[in-house]
Amino acid sequence: MNRASAHVLVTGAAGFIGSHVVEALLRRGDRVTALDNFDSFYPRSVKERNVREVNRQASDADALRWVEADICDAPAMNDLFERGRFSCVIHLAARAGVRPSIQEPALYAKVNVEGTATLLEAARRGRSVDRFVLASSSSVYGNNAKVPFAETDDVSCPISPYAATKRACELLGATYHHLYGLPVACLRFFTVYGPRQRPDLAIAKFMDAIPAGRPMPMFGDGSSSRDYTYIDDIVAGVLAAADRIGAFGYRVWNLGGSQPVTLREMIGAIERTVGRKAVLEPQPDQPGDVERTFADLTRSRAELGFEPRTGFAEGIERQWAWVRSLGR
Repeated sequence: MNRASAHVLVTGAAGFIGSHVVEALLRRGDRVTALDNFDSFYPRSVKERNVREVNRQASDADALRWVEADICDAPAMNDLFERGRFSCVIHLAARAGVRPSIQEPALYAKVNVEGTATLLEAARRGRSVDRFVLASSSSVYGNNAKVPFAETDDVSCPISPYAATKRACELLGATYHHLYGLPVACLRFFTVYGPRQRPDLAIAKFMDAIPAGRPMPMFGDGSSSRDYTYIDDIVAGVLAAADRIGAFGYRVWNLGGSQPVTLREMIGAIERTVGRKAVLEPQPDQPGDVERTFADLTRSRAELGFEPRTGFAEGIERQWAWVRSLGR
């Protein structure tokens, strides 16, 4: 990426991952248009707090512009791209979450698939975009029997509507590269955590409940595992993909910690960090939840220079320090 002249559109910019990506782009000298619709998936105040944190750290106010708009609004997106003349799009906006997608599959299809198609088409029409980075998910692997999960593995059997929409977005990216030559990077994120984590995610929930002594459901027997990935490592991978996708055209990359942690181990790490025991309410496994995730980083290491640098215990301590800084 030409750092001196890059104008980057970041969608989902007020969210957990998006706000950190915006900060990283600004730190390296890029101009950023930060787009978010501030939907009701979780309280607007959470995203507004993220925006304030980003604004406080922005040394050049002219390098950052916030836009409140919906990625499914084609006229608004076409106008935004025409006026913005972006060189790069980092598309992080999505309706997130496996379990709620089972309750509202049509909404997930509209926001995730239609929204991505709208942005790809606006990028094509605008003609200034020379790279498009798309956030996918480890959920596309479903209950893959082979571990660790490699980008070449079969992903034809998603087990939740959310996973299906993310796979559809990857295919749209491949289509736009084939038809129009648009370089598209699809990044399969593996369970991201750290400061500003969404309040609906497990680590954030346990960090809220354990100090207060509130019971928390534990789904299954605690043996399910996730490849938790610290936010700073994810951001490094996103920027590397944005810088290097031009050499590949279309490419899928895993971004993970590559060290799976069981549910019981995750709870134990939080207990040790906050100094209290969790009150657990055993529950059956949830439909749509995969048994495990585990990223094969062979391709990402070789092609992006990606290397996760924050261990799980250290990352939990950092997230807890951030929670405490909020006065909780």
